[in-house]
Amino acid sequence: MPRHHRIKSKTGIYHIILRGNERKNLFLDEDDKQRFLDTLFAKKKETGFSLYAYCLMDNHVHLLFREGLEETASTIKRINISYAYYFNRKYKRVGHLFQDRFKSEPIEDDRYLLAAVRYIHNNPVKTGMVMNASHYKWSSYCLYTMEPGDDKIDTAPVLEMFSNVKETAIQLFKDFMETPGEETFLDCNGEVDEIADEAQAVIFLQNFALDNGIREGPAGIKANKQLRRKAILELRRRSSLSIRQIAGILGVNRGVVARIKL
Repeated sequence: MPRHHRIKSKTGIYHIILRGNERKNLFLDEDDKQRFLDTLFAKKKETGFSLYAYCLMDNHVHLLFREGLEETASTIKRINISYAYYFNRKYKRVGHLFQDRFKSEPIEDDRYLLAAVRYIHNNPVKTGMVMNASHYKWSSYCLYTMEPGDDKIDTAPVLEMFSNVKETAIQLFKDFMETPGEETFLDCNGEVDEIADEAQAVIFLQNFALDNGIREGPAGIKANKQLRRKAILELRRRSSLSIRQIAGILGVNRGVVARIKL
């Protein structure tokens, strides 16, 4: 299957998911997780990207960062190659460690940046590993709440959205992390759990089009009857959007949407 162009972020900020090949674990002990973080921080210094959040799970990693001196794909390649070399040598294995293509989604405004930080830090809570994000050792949550702050990640741009007073910002950050969010993001399988609004529907359709070899986005889906039907089914199953809203996004008559039954 041919590779498709990624959706570029106007801000240069992306939510990235790295996954183990064949869904196998990337980390077998805590030393592995620490080595990955050491690699991540070293590449951050080398390439100058801004790191806003991270979370290391057993078979996947969430990152939230802004591009630095090179494109995202090049930075991720540097990180993966370095860590895979360590892992393969340690466990006397050969072959791919990471799934061939990482998943990414653009973060285009401050609201979604904050929501992505919350989503990433709460990943261990969502999976039942801990009761509170602050209890998980292998995410950047505690780097936001330390006094003084740690320079391994770029906490200032996020905390300053809450307050210019550090102590106040940290408390508001903690409160925000515990507030349920309605935004949706890529999960470890690269799929959006739920499509909450029209903006998320457009992102879904853009990715859906690229995955099916169409670069024209929703317009290209509209012209392909079979893909159009599949896209409408997905939107009706995974969102609460009305028939009118789905028709408007795809640029089709409402009757076209209504005729496709769940």
